[in-house]
Order: sequence, then structure tokens, then C-alpha cells
Amino acid sequence: MKHRLIRVGEILKRELSTVILREVPSDGALITVNAVDVSPDLRNATVHVSVLGTAAQQRTALERLEHHRRVLQAEVSKRVVLKFTPHLHFRLDESVERGSRVLDILEELGTDGEEAGT
Repeated sequence: MKHRLIRVGEILKRELSTVILREVPSDGALITVNAVDVSPDLRNATVHVSVLGTAAQQRTALERLEHHRRVLQAEVSKRVVLKFTPHLHFRLDESVERGSRVLDILEELGTDGEEAGT
């Protein structure tokens, strides 16, 4: 059963990415669907999105996604054949920012170590 949830999550991720690109205005912020976690009964799905932009653009993008949730669910139901169309819940995924911050810190440590060694 676990494999089915993963497959459904990947299909929803792919379809939501295209629908969000077409249906939700972004105002200069880049909205990316990173992952979709589906509940075992396929009734709920948590959509992890990352928004590249300012904090205000991130808040606005999440509000727009919530506002367009019904339209997004309707479009997904047309594209993905499931017994129930999952209720979408949008969450901001900050893992890309955390990873970038870690890489910056490692880079700083690497340059500091080279300077101390010379």
C-alpha cells in the first residue's frame, strides 16, 4: 500500500505543478511543488511548496494557493482518476533555503580554513 501512496503523491505533484503554473498568478515569485504527502485513505494531501522571493511574496503565494484551492482540486480531478480527489493543504517547504544556508556556512568554513592554513 505504501508504494501506491508514493505513486499517487508523485502524480499529484506533477499535475499540480502544471496547474499552478497556469492557474495561480505569482507576481514575480517562483512557486515550486517539492512534494505531496497523501493520507492512507487518499482523502487529504499535504502539498509542500517552496516560493523563491521575499517573505511577503511567500505569504502572498500561500494565500493565493489557498484561495485557488478549489480550482486546483477541480483541475486535478479532471487529470487524475481517483475515487476521491484529495483535499489539498498547502505548506511552505523551507528545506531548499536551509540547504542553501548550510552550503553557505560550509563554504565560509572552507575559505576560513584555507586562509588559516596559509
